[in-house]
Amino acid sequence: MLLLLGSFLLLMLIGVPVAISMAVASVLYIVLYGVAPDIIVAQRMIAGVESFPLLAVPFFILAGNLMNSAGVTGRIYSFAVALVGWMKGGLAQVNIIGSVIFSGMSGTALADAAGIGTIEIKAMKDHGYPVEAAVGVTAASATLGPIFPPSLPFVIYGMMANVSIGALFMAGILPGIVMTLLMMITVAAFAYVKRWGSDAPFDVKQLFSAGMEIIVVLLVPLTIYLMTRSGVSMNAAAGIALAVLLVLDWYFRFSAVMALMTPVILIGGMTMGWFTPTEAAVAAVLWSLFLGLVRYRTMTLSTLAKASFDTIETTASVLFIVTAASVFAWLLTVSQAAQLLSDAILSITDNKWIFLILVNLLMLFVGCFLDTIAAITILVPILLPIVAKFGIDPVQFGLIMTLNLMIGLLHPPLGMVLFVLSRVAKLSVERTTMAILPWLAPLFIALLLITFIPSVSLWLPQQLGLLK
Repeated sequence: MLLLLGSFLLLMLIGVPVAISMAVASVLYIVLYGVAPDIIVAQRMIAGVESFPLLAVPFFILAGNLMNSAGVTGRIYSFAVALVGWMKGGLAQVNIIGSVIFSGMSGTALADAAGIGTIEIKAMKDHGYPVEAAVGVTAASATLGPIFPPSLPFVIYGMMANVSIGALFMAGILPGIVMTLLMMITVAAFAYVKRWGSDAPFDVKQLFSAGMEIIVVLLVPLTIYLMTRSGVSMNAAAGIALAVLLVLDWYFRFSAVMALMTPVILIGGMTMGWFTPTEAAVAAVLWSLFLGLVRYRTMTLSTLAKASFDTIETTASVLFIVTAASVFAWLLTVSQAAQLLSDAILSITDNKWIFLILVNLLMLFVGCFLDTIAAITILVPILLPIVAKFGIDPVQFGLIMTLNLMIGLLHPPLGMVLFVLSRVAKLSVERTTMAILPWLAPLFIALLLITFIPSVSLWLPQQLGLLK
């Protein structure tokens, strides 16, 4: 165990990428101790990615890239400005609302930070906001991406923990709303202290237009529900509702209705059983193509090719991490590291709340050093048996783990959101880190609520019959 963990940490410290560090440490352990034939490495790597839920990974990544290349992010931003730009600290509030909407399309914090975050930081700087404030609120709001469905970390966690990905997606909605409200309250507090003004005039016409777009979007699931209660089949009701929506969008030329429909289609489709979470990823891609090629006509062959190649690159890196982490996690189990950690934790406490505090501290630390996907793949097999002993719902634990690791994305030495925003804002990593620190307060409050009030995560999936 010391050789396995020691060589992994040593390679990480000298700057070797995390996936290669895990792979080399695993091969070294197998060769020196002969715990299994060499071919087991290849077998475990294949087993690590031979999973139907993992098919969602490239499709959700592609959907986010297509949304960016189709100019949908700009439309979302304009919609958010019309909705909340008139508030004190308007563009900071726009930043949060824009991230909430975009999170229902991409499922990743990095896509949020690099996509709509780029637009938001430039706009805030142009309106006179300190660059540190722009970076801080963008970083905090980017963590919403993997909490609201769809979510790539939830897909990986669900696969590793053998938990319903649909239940995880639904469990993220209420915590996501709580996080959004906490961030908006934080912006209001900053606006009061630093005397930030509004960034768009209070225009009743624009606000009414934005409100109408929200109402039109919400009327779609309501219409489907009422029609099914009247005896119309689900498929027929959905077809009629979507047809009416297309006619209204064509007639009134709404700016963002069709983009806002993305999370409604994904969440509604999964809730009504039209498709699994994996198939929802394909639906997200098809809807993105429809928006870019048909509705907005902003997508060209070159932008489509770029989005595809970016997706291939990102997917390859994600799956390489998954394969290496699969071998590493298996060896941790074989070497009894998981059992030793379990015994150590149980010797410290038999109280589940103390255990959750310790786990939060552990994952906050791990999140600063390990990639999110690697951390989930390694930690879930180790911690889940202990979670079961304490009677903690694995769906709630998935929310706790994901949020902890999202906070880790905002910290050096391996916080990818930190590095993306540092590059976008042209700030040093040190200044970017200091800019983000004040905005961690709402994230930690949300983490405490999710940890100690299970119903925040579990109420909605229970109401939908996804949990007992």
